[in-house]
Amino acid sequence: MFQPARGTRDFLPEEMLRRNWVLDRIREVFEAYGYEPLGTPAFESWEMLKIKSGEDAINQIYYFRDKSDRELGLRFEWTASLCRVVASHRELPRPFKRYAIGPVWRYERPSEKRFREFWQADVDVVGVADPIADTEVLAVAVDCLKRIGFEGFIIRLNDRRILEAFVELVGLPKERSLDVFRAVDKINKIGVDGVMEELRNAGASAEASTRLLELTALKGRPEATIEETRELLKGLPVGLSGCDALASIAGYAAAFGIEPYLMVDLSLARGLDYYTGPVFEVYAEGFKEYGSISGGGRYDELIELFGGEPTPATGISLGIERIVPLLERKGAFEGLDLGPRVYVASASDAVRAKAIEVAQMLRRSGIAADLDLMSRSLTRQLDYANRRAIKKVVIVGEREFREGCVAVRDMETAEQRKVKLEELTRSL
Repeated sequence: MFQPARGTRDFLPEEMLRRNWVLDRIREVFEAYGYEPLGTPAFESWEMLKIKSGEDAINQIYYFRDKSDRELGLRFEWTASLCRVVASHRELPRPFKRYAIGPVWRYERPSEKRFREFWQADVDVVGVADPIADTEVLAVAVDCLKRIGFEGFIIRLNDRRILEAFVELVGLPKERSLDVFRAVDKINKIGVDGVMEELRNAGASAEASTRLLELTALKGRPEATIEETRELLKGLPVGLSGCDALASIAGYAAAFGIEPYLMVDLSLARGLDYYTGPVFEVYAEGFKEYGSISGGGRYDELIELFGGEPTPATGISLGIERIVPLLERKGAFEGLDLGPRVYVASASDAVRAKAIEVAQMLRRSGIAADLDLMSRSLTRQLDYANRRAIKKVVIVGEREFREGCVAVRDMETAEQRKVKLEELTRSL
């Protein structure tokens, strides 16, 4: 028997209903903040996808040649396509606030919590240099998580310019900064010894690496941590500008109502090379094994590299493949009515057409309803509704229908009552 390709999987209806429930609520939050949907292709130019992605990301891109020998790749995140659109559509208003929800692909080692095809939900703000935009996308992420019943998470904040200043402070060459960032970003995955090894490969001495890890170990509540960082970076303007950005985010966060979720963590770098300022990740407390459930940052130079005008931009992505399993573990889906609310059963073939009419009436009034398509007996119809956990069954019988009524059966209590047709939609 054929199986899904390695690193991919099927979602049976019960799981898809949960995923759709999550995605619908995330979309509602995106649109409540004024973000608009943007559709872009699943595959793009290979040369375009490589721009400022970094060696690790490039190695994970699904690469192929089409029948005309064009070099293409599947999207591995949403940012590159957004930058292409903004660069080529200069008529778009500023700020341009877009969202995108769908699958992305990365060729990496599959595991129980990591797949080669997975869904992301992104929001980005294009055209705003002020950290208010960074704070807003963080507020969007917070409201999305709260909207789907997710509590117990923390936002880790840093700024790439602070890391640049640390590289200068410990005496490492500026041209190795991106290698250093990628190494530091892996500390939660490969530990201190692994990072030391990668820093050594990047040309850092043991002394410089040790000092760098001491500096990046600083973390805590924004106000105190930012002030301590300022003291460390006196005389290094690039690092102080990063501190200013984090302070602005912390200031705006109070107005957005997300200040309690923030923590500055100077070890956070994020792996992609295009970040230029604040970077952030969201972690579920108590579920370290899942890693970040959301992440993003500022990329003020990327649109220009795609042929556009110099344009500031920032965004954040929610990882659906990690959020849904965590919600399941937290019991967030318990008690939710997912799928049809009602099953319409016909007591005999004589009233089958009437049952169809009743189902259509319910559907057109906004009530999700299923009905028998296989001429089953009433007993088998009730068994089928029970197997699908449908809580209400409307039974259309010959005598009741002549009286202008139907029977409504509660499948949890087995109680049954007669309801007039004109009152049916209000009674369900």
